[in-house]
Amino acid sequence: MSTTREIFDAEHEAFRQSARTFFEKEVAPHHDQWEKDGIVPRDLWLKAGEAGLLCFDVAEEFGGPGVDDFRYNVILSEEQTRAGTSGPGFSVHTDIIVPYLSSLANEEQKKRWLPGCVTGETITAIAMTEPGAGSDLQGIRTSAVDKGDHYVLNGSKTFISNGINADLVIVVARTNPDAGHQGISLLVVERGMEGFERGRNLDKIGLHAQDTAELSFSDVIVPKENLLGEEGSGFISLMMNLPQERLIIAAQAAAACDYMVEICLDYAKTREAFGKPIGKFQNTRFLVAEMATEARITRVFLDDCISRHIKGELDATGASMAKYWATELQNKLVNQAVQLHGGYGYMMEYPVAKAYLDSRISTIYGGTTEIQKEIIGRSLGL
Repeated sequence: MSTTREIFDAEHEAFRQSARTFFEKEVAPHHDQWEKDGIVPRDLWLKAGEAGLLCFDVAEEFGGPGVDDFRYNVILSEEQTRAGTSGPGFSVHTDIIVPYLSSLANEEQKKRWLPGCVTGETITAIAMTEPGAGSDLQGIRTSAVDKGDHYVLNGSKTFISNGINADLVIVVARTNPDAGHQGISLLVVERGMEGFERGRNLDKIGLHAQDTAELSFSDVIVPKENLLGEEGSGFISLMMNLPQERLIIAAQAAAACDYMVEICLDYAKTREAFGKPIGKFQNTRFLVAEMATEARITRVFLDDCISRHIKGELDATGASMAKYWATELQNKLVNQAVQLHGGYGYMMEYPVAKAYLDSRISTIYGGTTEIQKEIIGRSLGL
């Protein structure tokens, strides 16, 4: 059910083929084992770096390709989704965390951190969520006390993607307890800093190969050289970067919707009941027709959002609309797909069952659907 998408040109499609080959050869054959292990090996990150699949927009002077074109980010996420290989946390690294380094770090910090991010030697994570503070970032309790030439960091974080593998963690901490959102800063904690501990690799219902950890910070000495951006500007920086995070989640969700349509179309043509393919029954035809239509509408909307983002015109409301709509549709379609497959849809050897488990988080991370609706509602003057 492929259609020509005007936002991509020949170079993008050539990159798509390279990304597809990478996931088919380097990831898919091993993914079942990584699901059992609960983590992707670090050497895969090195292979991705060597293949030019990480941190496209990092400048050449810091070891990157210097390609500031978000369409490449979208293609990589789409191909990873299409392959059903949810384990590698490349998108978290490239689309969410490294942009903080690129936009906020000073020259010394960029030279220190960015080259390794590009090669895959340095894996990144961002630590926002706490056991008692999820979508409400102003409710964080992790504290960083100014001691002159360093901060003393204390607190705990949870649900941290890439948390086990991460070498650099951007920690959202409160540097001024009396300043509200203006008292929040971003500190970069590095692997090996004393008092920085990783808890268990969390046991999730889906995304089993993606390492997600609890992190704790006990009197961690973080040098002032690891302050990212200005002290007290952390909340604003987070708000500026959240639209891109939500857009890439929406792009993944839209790709998952297309994937569900393909799976259901194939199954409807090959699975027989009462002597004929189930696609010959009106109910099945209508269901798949609805799925294909809704997926197409979402794809057109997302491509428009991507074009706007590239031009710098996508605002927080548009990103929230994309994230809310695409992820809710993803969950709707995958639920319908399981029903269409009947008992086989409940069997883990069928891709639709894994997709069912993996998709459930999409309406939660990056800001819940309810948070997105709140943002949209406020933008309407309500």
